[in-house]
Amino acid sequence: MRARLSDIALQAEVSEATVSRVLNDRPGVAPETRQAVLTALDVLGYERPARLRKRSAGLVGLVVPELDNPIFPAFAQVIESTLAQSGFTPVLCTQTAGGVTEDEYVEMLLDRQVSGIVFVSGLHADTAANHDRYRALIARPLPVVMINGYAPGIPAPFVSCDDGEATELAVAHLVALGHRRIGLITGPDRFVPVQRRVAGFRAAMSRLVGVDEAGLDELAELSLFGVEGGEAAAARLLERGVTGIVCGSDLMALGAIRAARQRGMSVPGELSVVGYDDSPLMAFTDPPLTTMRQPVAAMAVAAVRALVDEINGHAAPNSEYVFRPELVVRGSTAVAPTDAARPAPGGPTRQRPAPPALAVPA
Repeated sequence: MRARLSDIALQAEVSEATVSRVLNDRPGVAPETRQAVLTALDVLGYERPARLRKRSAGLVGLVVPELDNPIFPAFAQVIESTLAQSGFTPVLCTQTAGGVTEDEYVEMLLDRQVSGIVFVSGLHADTAANHDRYRALIARPLPVVMINGYAPGIPAPFVSCDDGEATELAVAHLVALGHRRIGLITGPDRFVPVQRRVAGFRAAMSRLVGVDEAGLDELAELSLFGVEGGEAAAARLLERGVTGIVCGSDLMALGAIRAARQRGMSVPGELSVVGYDDSPLMAFTDPPLTTMRQPVAAMAVAAVRALVDEINGHAAPNSEYVFRPELVVRGSTAVAPTDAARPAPGGPTRQRPAPPALAVPA
């Protein structure tokens, strides 16, 4: 034990007597010094004495729709870290197609007597879903917080990115580059974020380009979220002669780039593509993806703080906290092509022996 005290004291840059006082949980040690000794214990691989181990304030459920889309692990990582800093132990519940449903996860979490639940892009964002499930949780009472997808009938805090503004900023970026024939690709319209993106797109195209209602209808394509959905929707828009595409997610944007390359088109030479999320690794795709960045860290921290306040009896306002997106310009957008360089809508496409593969991160 003597050698251990000296090692810890050396690592923490304090005296052995100070280390002894901390290990025996005695008074007279400054908080920053006490933390330095505990950190030295962790760094050297020593187990903290039982009386110094931080007790969990309780379990908190974290329900996310999937982990295939890299934006959801990004949210989960920040939420879990912030919960741990507040003394709570996160319980991650990930949905997969054909697997455990959100309602089934909630029942499991209730059986474990969680202190609260954070829902990320859950059924609260689906206007076709029955939101009584959330009102029943709140009536228990159980603190809940929703991320991305506002439902006015649920008395709980909501944290959202401004989807409408994100789409307007993306359209404005393409218009500034000379694009006028701009399409939108996003998910099913029963989801609140999708509805907001479509509204932002229509407002921006009407204001900045002067497109009428009939023209707007043929420039918006709703599809499944993911690479395949983006590819299918982009193929339809390319037939209509668009030179720029705004996408509802980064994965959809990767699908749009794949569709363009299958037609022998270059990105961004003949087609500019803007994603949404700024998921991890989007700076390393080919080309690096221009995208609208969700402020994941700020949104996740705000959600956890609202939940912890609720758990501690300090009710957070039952309203929506809206965070501004940020345009991140990379290599998938450029000046609009001239009419001579752009393939005619529905016309023949150039074939290449082996179109370069798009680097899609796993």
